[in-house]
Amino acid sequence: MRIFSLDEIKSVLNKINLVQEIEDGFIAYSNGDVIVPPVGELHFESPPGDVHIKYGYIKNDNVYVIKIASGFFHNSNFGLPNGYGMMLIYDQKTGQPKAILNDESFLTDIRTAVAGAISAKYLAPSKVKYIGIIGTGVQARLQLKYLNDIIDCKSVIVWGRNENSLKKYKDDFSKSNYKITITKDINQIIERCQLIVTCTPSENPIITNINPGTHITAMGSDTITKQEIASPILSQADLVVADSRSQCEHRGEIYQAIKDGFSMKDVVEIGEVIQGKVKRRENDKQITIADHTGVAVQDIQISKAVLKYLN
Repeated sequence: MRIFSLDEIKSVLNKINLVQEIEDGFIAYSNGDVIVPPVGELHFESPPGDVHIKYGYIKNDNVYVIKIASGFFHNSNFGLPNGYGMMLIYDQKTGQPKAILNDESFLTDIRTAVAGAISAKYLAPSKVKYIGIIGTGVQARLQLKYLNDIIDCKSVIVWGRNENSLKKYKDDFSKSNYKITITKDINQIIERCQLIVTCTPSENPIITNINPGTHITAMGSDTITKQEIASPILSQADLVVADSRSQCEHRGEIYQAIKDGFSMKDVVEIGEVIQGKVKRRENDKQITIADHTGVAVQDIQISKAVLKYLN
């Protein structure tokens, strides 16, 4: 068994077609070709944090993957990253450990950002004048990075609660091709942006109303306590897409909305959307929402792809 460092992992990432890998994973999942047990998790109150254990395998594949990833959102106060993690890869035929990708949660961050870009690819309006990013952390940066080749829009409004974090975000993108506007007024996002990506660990809705012609990719709410979008908005939407119907029934925005009367009957999966098995956005006046809680098949796909180039 080999152990690969973060630097080694990063050195091969640009060789991989990440969008294609994750799309293939979503398709396999929605077609019933992936075994994914319920998420294992630990929750901590003081300081607040959570640990997710996601694992599974694709039928008739060569490996199975167990991913451990943590998020402790006060770590920045101590000069530490908010997240840590690793991916464990085993031989599917024998159970023999093949590799540990000691990625320090980097691959989780990347596969999450790529999934957000995929949702925008299939669900965003054809004309996006402004991209709205809710949050200023690592995922808020990566979401914008991976949207670059997907959405033909370079005007961005970033919302956050902390002025210094907003200014740092803008400074970090000063040499990019994006024009960044920062704000602490959420209405700036709601009124002006046709594509909104939420990237916070909030447990209280940040978006409480929405305009026609908007797509929201909800990335932050991946537990039973987090919520970034007010429940009535999901009922108002023309199309609600889950990364996993079964998983979103028990965590994330859909889970929160179900408690307030939202029905799962019309929810589709992103893997079905990619294949064209179900309807996509039909016009630029519709409201669409993609709820991403993070599915183990994303970890399987990115781990396999990385290991292929590392071996």
